[in-house]
Amino acid sequence: MKLYNLGVVPWLDSQLIYHVMPRLGREGLLLLSPDSPYVCVGYHQDLAQEVDVGYCQAHSIPLFRREVGGGAVYLDSGQLFYQLVIRSDSPLVPPGKEAFYKKFLEPVAETYRAIGIPAKYRPVNDVITEDGRKISGTGAGEIEEHLVLVGNLIMDFNYEMMTRILKVPDEKFRDKVYKTMRENLSTIRQELGVVPPRTELERLLIANFGKVLGSLEEDTLDDQARQMITTLTKRFQTEEWLYKKGKRREGWETKIATGVKVRQKVYKAPGGLIRATTVVREGIIDSISISGDLFFYPKEELEALEATLEGNPMSEAEKVIGDFYREKRIESPGVMPSDLAKLLL
Repeated sequence: MKLYNLGVVPWLDSQLIYHVMPRLGREGLLLLSPDSPYVCVGYHQDLAQEVDVGYCQAHSIPLFRREVGGGAVYLDSGQLFYQLVIRSDSPLVPPGKEAFYKKFLEPVAETYRAIGIPAKYRPVNDVITEDGRKISGTGAGEIEEHLVLVGNLIMDFNYEMMTRILKVPDEKFRDKVYKTMRENLSTIRQELGVVPPRTELERLLIANFGKVLGSLEEDTLDDQARQMITTLTKRFQTEEWLYKKGKRREGWETKIATGVKVRQKVYKAPGGLIRATTVVREGIIDSISISGDLFFYPKEELEALEATLEGNPMSEAEKVIGDFYREKRIESPGVMPSDLAKLLL
C-alpha cells in the first residue's frame, strides 16, 4: 500500500485528498496537517443547525462538509491527521464496521502508548486514555467502493474555539459543553506536558499501521490527483453542498465522546414551557439543570430533584421523578412527572 506523508498542506487539501483517492481508484495511508484552522461537519449534518456560521464568517474560519459521517469539529495544525483509504473488498478489511474500527484504530492506540500515554480502543470508534478520556477524533465512510477512516493524533487543542464555533441554544449550554469537553477530551500536551517532535509521531504511526497494512511504499501526489483536487474544490465549496439539509434537530445535543453527550430539550407542558440541560454519560445522568416558566412547590425542592436524578439511568427518570413527587409532596400545576421525564427520554 502507498504511504503519502504530506506534512502541512493547505486546509482545503487536508480534506479533499482523501475524497480524491477513491475517485481515482487508489488506496493509501495519508499523514498530514492543515496549514490553517477550519470547521468541518459530517455528511449527514445540517450546517446551519450545528455551526454558528455567522461567527465563523466574521472570524474568517472556512467551512467544509465531508463525505464521511460524524459531528462538527474545529481542526487546525495542532492535530496530525491519519487518513486510510482502502478498497471495500480488500482482504485486509474485516467484516463488520466495529471490527473495522477496532483493527485500524489499534495502530493509533499503540502510537500513544509508545510515547508514554496508556491508551486503548473503545467501541465504537474512540481511542481513550487510561482514565477514559477521548484522545483521538475519528470518522469513517464509504466513497466510490472504498472505505475511508479519518482521525487525528491530538497534539494540542483549542477547547475555547471548538466550543465557540458550535451553534447552541444559550451561553449556559455553551459553558456546559466547554466544561464537559475539558473533562472528557485530552491531548498529548495535557498528558505529557510536551509534544514529541512531529517526525517521531509520524514514524510511530507509519510503523504501527504497517503492522496491519503490510509494507508501505512512500509516494507523492501526481498531476492527476492535483487536477482532481481542483475539480472537487468547485463542488465542495458550493452553497448547495455546504448547506445540504440534514435531519432537523429535536432539541440540542453535542457529542463529546462515545457515551458522553450534552443535551438540551424544551417541552411545552400545559403548565408552561420547561427546559432541561443534561450531561449524559453511558446512559447515566451525570448532571442536570431544569428551568422554565413553571410553578414548583416547594420551590427549593427543584434543585433537590436535580440532585436526586443525578447518578440514575435516563431510562428510569420517570420513576425517580414520580417517587420524588410522592415523597416530597410536590405540586407543579400543569406539569406532571411524565412531562419532566419527556425532557430526558
